[in-house]
Amino acid sequence: MKKKWIVLLVISVFLTTVAGAIAKFLRKDNRPRVDVVLQDINIQYWNIVRVGAEKGFGELNINGKVVIPGKKSKKDELAYTLESILKEPPDVLVVAPNGSPAVMSILKKFVKNKIPVILIDADIPLEHKTAYIGTDNFELGKEAGELLASKLQPGDEVALPFFAEDLNHPTLSERIKGALLSLEAAGIKVVNEQNQSSSIKKIMTTILQKHPDVKGVYVTTDLRAIETLEVIKEHGLTTPVVGSDGINEMLKLIKDGMLTDTVAQNPYDIGYISVETASKVIKGEYVKENIDTGVDIISKDNAKLRLDFLRQLLK
Repeated sequence: MKKKWIVLLVISVFLTTVAGAIAKFLRKDNRPRVDVVLQDINIQYWNIVRVGAEKGFGELNINGKVVIPGKKSKKDELAYTLESILKEPPDVLVVAPNGSPAVMSILKKFVKNKIPVILIDADIPLEHKTAYIGTDNFELGKEAGELLASKLQPGDEVALPFFAEDLNHPTLSERIKGALLSLEAAGIKVVNEQNQSSSIKKIMTTILQKHPDVKGVYVTTDLRAIETLEVIKEHGLTTPVVGSDGINEMLKLIKDGMLTDTVAQNPYDIGYISVETASKVIKGEYVKENIDTGVDIISKDNAKLRLDFLRQLLK
């Protein structure tokens, strides 16, 4: 009886193991895996990138996941998130880097482990990256500067409010350089206040106090452009403001005639093309090292069309 009981136990354990293995096999997703690591999903720009990436997952049969770093007390949450992903790495990593040394260090580990890294939004100097997909931010700044200069005369003063740390930011620094090039080439004098202000509003207020003859403003993001508009209205001015990004709130203000223009990125394309590129990499196909998703000039003429498109995406 004892031997019979042992045999039955062995058979039972064997069958349970086999059943578990079969179930695991049936549950296993054999599609290629792509992780897309973004930044703050509460910011509309990143939400639109997410929509584009998820559309790509579905259409290209990718086992994809959009990962958003948490808001813990760690010094660099993006680096911590990437460390966690590296423990069970995807076939391809798509990431929007923030330029910190910690993030650069962990991305080098992905490359060392032969995991293709596709950068989006910010093109940091990562050696052996697979591709960069996104806006050429230097060109974006140039176009914004040219757009603002076209409304002014040589010799006019333009404000370019920014924080000192923006000069080390991989995206904002390029926009500033591009805008300065275009404005100075057009004979426009650029003014800014390098101080320890905690907000663009404070910087812009100081600029207007010291430079009351400012005839226009370029701001490196639309959120900052909206803050700048509030300061301008408080001073009873109608100074033209050109922003960068193309978020819904900015588009509505342009449509309603409250702001003049913005140079809009194409975040949906960034998300979709990043997944499309990852799919090509997995298949061993050739991909360009630099894929420029372009920019669009948004004015009152086309703001409604763009706004309707984005609202449809974010339903």
